[in-house]
Amino acid sequence: MPRPVIPRARTADADHVRELFTAFGPVTVKRMFGGAGIYAGPTMFAIAVDGVIYLKTDEQSVPAFKREGLAPFTYEAKKKRIALSYWRIPDRLYDDPDELAQWSQEAVAAAQRTAAGKARMSKGKQRQRLKT
Repeated sequence: MPRPVIPRARTADADHVRELFTAFGPVTVKRMFGGAGIYAGPTMFAIAVDGVIYLKTDEQSVPAFKREGLAPFTYEAKKKRIALSYWRIPDRLYDDPDELAQWSQEAVAAAQRTAAGKARMSKGKQRQRLKT
């Protein structure tokens, strides 16, 4: 079955992305780098690029994506392939808003865990600078 195509993030297309996440709750769609960031409040938990939605992952959530045989979003920069911590959603989620909502809740949790880890690291670096 071919994967559904999510329109690029123009104004009307952002409405379509918001509609997909209705069961999850309100989302904001912001254009960025040829795609769009998808936010729940201040937390970016997903991206839409070239008609595909990718959800934020971390160590705790990646195994679910691997079990589905999915892959992270990648791009090429300076002749090097870069993988981000956003993984493609299973195709069935485009037609199952309730399951998409469950996966999205986990993506928000992953984004928050990642942000909390970065904040702890930043505080540690600040303390280290104060000691020197």
